[in-house]
Amino acid sequence: AARQGGGDPAGNPRLRLAIDNAKSANMPADNIDRAIKKATGELEGVTYTEITYEGYAPAGVAVLAECATDNKNRTVAEIRHHFTKNNSNMGESGSVLWMFDRKGVITIHREGKTEDDMMEIILEAGADDLQTEEEFFIVTTAIESFEPVRKAVVEKGLKVENASLQWVAKNLISVSGEDAEKVSKLIEAIEECDDVQNVYSNADFKD
Repeated sequence: AARQGGGDPAGNPRLRLAIDNAKSANMPADNIDRAIKKATGELEGVTYTEITYEGYAPAGVAVLAECATDNKNRTVAEIRHHFTKNNSNMGESGSVLWMFDRKGVITIHREGKTEDDMMEIILEAGADDLQTEEEFFIVTTAIESFEPVRKAVVEKGLKVENASLQWVAKNLISVSGEDAEKVSKLIEAIEECDDVQNVYSNADFKD
């Protein structure tokens, strides 16, 4: 984020979001500062490249793996190995990406708020959708509305568990039984790769 948009979080929303998420995970301020300085060239360090790999899991499920790597050859070989080992196929760039939309996703602690309370806060700020779970609200936004919605939630004193830009599937594929086990195994294997930041799929696990 700092390399692409500069090291000043006031003028770089993506960096500001990364810093907020790092702080929520208790990353020390010195580590955050050092990472920003490495990215902007103030300190020497390894250069990381962001790249997304795509493919098909069993039952035709689409899979995306977002990576940050200092060695693309190593990373693509590892991702391809997991696809092959799990009876899946790694695809070309764009082969499954069209099945997903880039969205803002904000997870918020309920803290006694009702669904109506939350709808009132987020719709005014431009949110697209709200899911209610036992302990959390999950708010989905368009990219341009992400920061206004996040800011509106924070200003109301609500605790944000996580806020990030994610790939959200346009349509889900229902999987169960043996297929569900195979898809889960592939996703778990990819998630364990050191260079992988996030894994997304359009699987809807039924059991």
